Parts: sequence; structure tokens; C-alpha cells
Amino acid sequence: MKAAFALNLSFTIIEVIGGLWTNSIAILSDAVHDLGDSMSLGAALYFDRRSRRGRTPRDTYGMRRYSLLGGLITAAVLVVGLSFVLWHAVSRLFAPEPVNAPGMMVLAVVGVLFNGAAVLRVRRGTSLTERVVSWHLLEDTMGWVAVLLGAAAMSIWDLPIIDPLLSIGIALFVLWNVFRTLRQFLSVFLQHTPPGFEIDRFEQDVRSIPAVSSVQHTHGWSIDGESHVLTTHLVMNPGVDRQEIVAAKAAVRRLLGAKAFEHVTIEIELAGEEPEGGGHRGTRVSGAEG
Repeated sequence: MKAAFALNLSFTIIEVIGGLWTNSIAILSDAVHDLGDSMSLGAALYFDRRSRRGRTPRDTYGMRRYSLLGGLITAAVLVVGLSFVLWHAVSRLFAPEPVNAPGMMVLAVVGVLFNGAAVLRVRRGTSLTERVVSWHLLEDTMGWVAVLLGAAAMSIWDLPIIDPLLSIGIALFVLWNVFRTLRQFLSVFLQHTPPGFEIDRFEQDVRSIPAVSSVQHTHGWSIDGESHVLTTHLVMNPGVDRQEIVAAKAAVRRLLGAKAFEHVTIEIELAGEEPEGGGHRGTRVSGAEG
């Protein structure tokens, strides 16, 4: 992340200077995008360190959700910045201006090298924020390939309209991916079930476990897009012994398999039992045991 941040920020400065030198709105639009990526990488570095702190009386799951803030900051910066760029690009679409095509080709080659190196570094990460930043950097690399091809065309033919068209295409492509990514972040913050986990199917399988009468109050959500939480309430047949309860909990864990549920809480109640005060007898299984 540190290496990718240094590469991206350095090249953002080169882009701003190069965009003004070549009079290219396409390069300036990508500079705004790279600025957003630089902010995202910087914020991700800060929040990643913060998210590694252990649990506190106030943050009982630790501070892992702080790592998501870097991605949200990036999305906000990109939406505002690219909307501004789109407005200028559309204006230039109706009044194309000449650009320095050879200079654009030089910057495009440098852009592919810088962003390609950053992608290789960030793709080693596993967090949701790192994956989002990786996709943004990959989009940057693809954008520079498009700029290189467009500049090559403008160096052969007098078609300055290609520059604002490239800018609009890059901006719309990035915005589409930003909104798609925002859906993933919102899914985590709104506590949707983790991808690939179907509660109805899970409860159906749990009801087939010996001595389990029914299953209630199953809830699954994600802390940070990687580590998930699940709570469920098993109603067991009257007269079950401790061994059957332990076997039922083990069967639940097997059903969850490798779905990254780090914290699992299993409540146990006997059929027909009325818990005192509305509570339930339960056993908490977490960490390696879960």
C-alpha cells in the first residue's frame, strides 16, 4: 500500500503538469481520478493501522470497519471530481481544441508503467478496500492504454474531438465502477447477509440435524467485508443430553464451512421451555472454536 501510494501520488503530480502542457482534458480527467486513488490509498493506510487495534469496551468487534472509510472517501472524491471533469469535457466536445498528441503518448506510456506497478503491489492485499483500490488502479492502467491509442490516432489525423470523447468515456466508466463499488460498501454498513450465504437454506439444513426441533432468530452480517458474524437459536427436543447439544453445535459449524464466519453465537432452548425474563440459555462459540 505504501509503495502504491508513493507511485500514484507522484504520477498524479506528473499528470497535472502534463495535462496542462498537452492541453488534454482526457489527461486532466485521469489526474482527478488518480488524485482520488491517492487519497484512497492514504486513507486506507491510516484506517488500516487503526483497524488493527483490538477490541475496546466501546468497539466490541475491534475497529475493523474503519478500514472501509478509505473506500468511501475515495468514492466521494471521484464522484465530485469526475462530475466537474465531465462538465468541461462536454463543453470541449462542441468546441474542440488542438492538443499535443506526441506529448500525450509519452505521458500515456509513463502512466501505464506507474499504474501497472501500483496494481501489482496492491493486488496482494485481501481486504475490501484493497480490492477496491486495486480495481481503480487497474482502471487507470486501462484508461492510459486508451489515451495512448487516442493520441496515436490524433498524431496521424487532425481529430482533436477524440480527446474530449476519451475523457467522457473514461469518466463514465470510472463512475459506473464507483457506484457499483458503493453498493458493496453499503451492503456491509446495512448489515446485509454475506455474499453466498443463504439463511433459508441454512435454516433448512439445521432443522435436519438430529434432536433439533426448529431454528429461529438467525442473523448474519459482515464486519468489514471479510469477517462475518452469525447468531442463531436452536430449539431442541425435550430430554436431550449434553452430548446431543454439543453434536448439534458441531453440525452447525460444519454447515457454515469456510464462509469466514469469525464470530458465531448459538443459543439453545428446549421445546416448550419458557425462558425466564425473555432470555435464552445459550453457548457462545467464537474465534477458532467458531
